[in-house]
Amino acid sequence: MKPDSPLLKILACPLDKGPLILDELRGALYNPRLRRRYPIVDGVPQLLPSSGEPAVADEPAAR
Repeated sequence: MKPDSPLLKILACPLDKGPLILDELRGALYNPRLRRRYPIVDGVPQLLPSSGEPAVADEPAAR
């Protein structure tokens, strides 16, 4: 997934329905409000609530 993908404008967190941020370094979509990361596998975002992983507290937030 690329940062300028129009898909990023419509994707939302499955838990709080808010926007997600592309974390290119980790290959994931990041929700800064809940500090959860959703992996992107073979270009497909895994947006099931069970596929979200908690972000480690000392990691810098993705931008």
